[in-house]
Amino acid sequence: MQKYLSGATEEVNLKATKIKLLITDVDGVLTDGGIIFDDNGLEYKRFNVKDGFIVSQLRRNGILVGAITGRNSKVVENRCDELNFDFHYHGVRDKAQKLVEILEVLEIEINEVAFIGDDLIDLPLIQKVGFSACPADALPYISAHVDFISSLNGGHGVFREVADLILQSKGLLSGIIEKYLHL
Repeated sequence: MQKYLSGATEEVNLKATKIKLLITDVDGVLTDGGIIFDDNGLEYKRFNVKDGFIVSQLRRNGILVGAITGRNSKVVENRCDELNFDFHYHGVRDKAQKLVEILEVLEIEINEVAFIGDDLIDLPLIQKVGFSACPADALPYISAHVDFISSLNGGHGVFREVADLILQSKGLLSGIIEKYLHL
């Protein structure tokens, strides 16, 4: 199998092979963490299209995708709907409890869950899941507790890098790439 990604240890790759569900925070992961409000109070966020494209590939390969975010944002709801996330929860203060509820419904084990987070509210999930990751620009007291630190900053393809790592660890990424080489 050709390796397209580097920087993941053997331990990280082993953890990634078990993943059936990838959950992400939004602000600081799918976005750069910035929030723009116009004079009318409308909220704007910038998302990386590469993060969005890989969602369909994950789902086609049996990996569920979700978001748990601490903020309520119609912009984020719209983006999650557009990408066909399997679920997305907004305004969640206790992300670990929300995960427990999700896992009971999906009948997935905690070691089969990956989570990408970047701030204090994410630490309980980071410590519980089978595979955790953060953006390169996460604070040191967050990055000290994850399995994998992305080479990218929040909003610049972190989700894509982690998704690719999971797909590669399962031996699926090269087949996806090959498919697009022959379209």
